[in-house]
Amino acid sequence: MDHLWAPWRAQYVEQGDRPSGGAAACFLCRGLAEGDDRGNLLAWRRPRSAVYLNRYPYNNGHLLIAPKAHQARLGDLDAGELAEPVETIRLLVGVLDRLLKPDGYNVGLNLGRSAGAGLPGHLHWHVVPRWDGDTNFMPVLGQTKVIVQGLADFYDRLVSELDREGMREVGGGSG
Repeated sequence: MDHLWAPWRAQYVEQGDRPSGGAAACFLCRGLAEGDDRGNLLAWRRPRSAVYLNRYPYNNGHLLIAPKAHQARLGDLDAGELAEPVETIRLLVGVLDRLLKPDGYNVGLNLGRSAGAGLPGHLHWHVVPRWDGDTNFMPVLGQTKVIVQGLADFYDRLVSELDREGMREVGGGSG
C-alpha cells in the first residue's frame, strides 16, 4: 500500500472536527464568533453569508459558502439568507477565475448526512475549481490528490484579491 503524507488531515482525524450537532459545535459558527478569521480560514464576512477555505480541499481553491444562519434545511432560510450565498458564489467564481484560471467548477450543496454532508446542521455550498486533466493518473491509479498550494498561502492570495477589489468592506473580524 502506498502512503501519502498529509499532516493537515490529522486535525480532522484526531480532534474530530466533525460536530455532533448544534451551533456551538459548528466550525462555521465558531469561525464567525471568533476574531481569528485567518486561523479559521474565514476569507469574507458578508451581512448574511460567509466564505471559508475548505480545510480539507478536493482541489486548489476549494471554498465553502455558507449562510450565517445555522440551518440544516433550505426551507429554514428566509429569502435573503438563501439569495446572498448564491450571489456570493457568483462573485467568488469571478475572483477564482482571475486568481486560478480554472477550466470549470463543481458547485454543490449536500443536504443531509446521507447525501454526503460532513456538517449536516449548517448548510454550505462547495465551490471547487477544476482544470482539464486534473483527474490525471495520480487520483485514478495512485488514489492520491495533489494540492499545489498551501491553505495559508491561498488564504492570503484570496483575501488580498478581495481587498483589492473592495469586496471585503462589509463585515468584520481580523484578516
